[in-house]
Amino acid sequence: MLYINKFSSDSVVDFAAEELRKYLRMMMPEIGEVRIAYAPDAEGGFRLGLMQDLGLDTSDVEDAGEDDIIYIDCSAEGGVIAGDNPSAALIAVYEYLRQNGCRWLMPGVDGEYIPMKDVEPVRLRHKPSCRYRAHCWEGAVFQEAILDMIDFAPKVGMSSFMLEHADVNWYYEHYYLHLENRANREPEHISKKTATQWKRAAESEIAKRGLRFHNIGHGWTSDPFSGDWDNNKKYLAALGGKRDFFGGAPVYTNFCMSNREARKIVVNYFVDYCRRHGNTDFMHVWLADMSKNHCECAECRKKTPSDWYVVLLNEMDAALTEAGLDTKIVFIVYVDTTWAPLTERFNNPGRFSMMLAPIGRKYTETLPEKPTEGLSIKPFMLNVMELPKTLEENILYYKEWLKVFPKEGFVFEYHFWRHLFTDPSGIYMARRVHEDVKAYKRVGINGVIEDGTQRPFFPNGFAFYTYARTLYDTSLTFEEIAEDYFSCAYGEDWREFYGYLCELGDAFDMRYMQGEMSTAPDFSAYYNPEVAKKLERVPEITERGRALMRAHYDNEDRVRTVSSRLIGYHADYCDLIAAAFKAKALGEEDEAVRLIDLAANEFGKREAYIEKYFDHFLAFHFFHSYLKPGNLMNKPIIDAEGERR
Repeated sequence: MLYINKFSSDSVVDFAAEELRKYLRMMMPEIGEVRIAYAPDAEGGFRLGLMQDLGLDTSDVEDAGEDDIIYIDCSAEGGVIAGDNPSAALIAVYEYLRQNGCRWLMPGVDGEYIPMKDVEPVRLRHKPSCRYRAHCWEGAVFQEAILDMIDFAPKVGMSSFMLEHADVNWYYEHYYLHLENRANREPEHISKKTATQWKRAAESEIAKRGLRFHNIGHGWTSDPFSGDWDNNKKYLAALGGKRDFFGGAPVYTNFCMSNREARKIVVNYFVDYCRRHGNTDFMHVWLADMSKNHCECAECRKKTPSDWYVVLLNEMDAALTEAGLDTKIVFIVYVDTTWAPLTERFNNPGRFSMMLAPIGRKYTETLPEKPTEGLSIKPFMLNVMELPKTLEENILYYKEWLKVFPKEGFVFEYHFWRHLFTDPSGIYMARRVHEDVKAYKRVGINGVIEDGTQRPFFPNGFAFYTYARTLYDTSLTFEEIAEDYFSCAYGEDWREFYGYLCELGDAFDMRYMQGEMSTAPDFSAYYNPEVAKKLERVPEITERGRALMRAHYDNEDRVRTVSSRLIGYHADYCDLIAAAFKAKALGEEDEAVRLIDLAANEFGKREAYIEKYFDHFLAFHFFHSYLKPGNLMNKPIIDAEGERR
């Protein structure tokens, strides 16, 4: 019999104890009972809780609310498993199990690799390399998937989770209406009531694990006015002398920020929301989800959008202080607010965290060693300025913000949004995110929130696993992470699976899939007959993948069975999308659209079998936009045609 003695009283520690018991019994099925008790004075068994309660050193914690320390000192019979906060204690449990061979490769029980063995001694003290280690939902959401993703997050060392927007039913409806798969699945309407309840359930699962909860983002420029647009349109940003919805949607629309009455409405709404949602650790306050849409009235022209942004943020801070609320505010360096404010400054910097969102960057390259050398800031010109196009430029502008707000920030990234689907192999995106996390850390950016699908696990979870492991420990090499993942997912023949996916990635070429290799850019971002020859080889390559799948079809470990069978589904997917992109590369525009329509419908027949791992809506939504006739570049990051980004 084993004992788990909690020396700290906390609901997250309680959950951590249950998780430790579950996995100990899975590893050692004949161990018998594993008893859990609150016993702060116990000297034997596994002792679980907060480092401070044992007098362990936490002096290297720079921010007690945000930094994690993992502490483990265990023999084969038990010992101390602790963290400097409840979430870190839970992560310490998973790290103890990981050190004993357990792996979580994808969400859910089918993604677990749990060896059957006696536990061994583990001693370590680790402060994760990056403070912010998080995911944010995007794409088509179904409830089981988001709950599984939240459960998965601390198992791979993540510390936070973000649920963007207050009104979230459209996230759910992207899935439940089956917008890209109507040929195979009947639509199911999700009401705002249901979506709200489901978001609250997700928030509860975040709290259960002690993850820092990041909330909202866009919406503050429109939601405060949305109850009465007949009277409130007067507060909207004036463009071309007219106050109306930009791009036809309130969420794309800024308000007249020089208008004191309008700012008061927004601030009062914000404070009331914070009061009613006290479970939020970080409330993100972003402006409208568009660019070049700020008010052009005479008063607004007196300051830049970033200056007005700081005015608004300071008023929010003052109102929160008056209300006795300690909610942290995250502001965003994004599109028009990429330029640092000229005159305004933060009155209470301790309230705020800064987040860079380099949405227009390339994903085929990372930061050089000296990222801003030789670059200069482009002048800001209201609603006609040129946005940065490279990661280096974004870092340059971020450094200008640091002169105003000299506090280490983090980044909002998009590797697992549409860019994920430009690398069907998953290998090259894994390498990119690995290099990017290290590069960000090198220039003083202390972590990442990834905006993307909650199902980035097709053909496997290697890219997301690489993201999580690199945030947790930037000293890990790409090769170490690859061997760790593939050997657990596929067994002793893992190198064959890895080599197969590398070959497949070469055939698609992520640079081409990102629209960067056209030999006739005035005609199409995807015209390149030489690439068509490479894509022609895809069915030949995928036959090798199917052979691997058949040879490993059934395994003793469930995760290896699932991982191998996903390779077979993935081979079908690659054949279908390669045909469409081959037509596009040859300039056969209409044929490319016909073939991607065929791919969406044909592969949609398989969606129900793999939907836990693959976001059918998000993939084919972007493929349709990439392959539409006359597409001279990747679909614009921000447009006025009803697309959110």
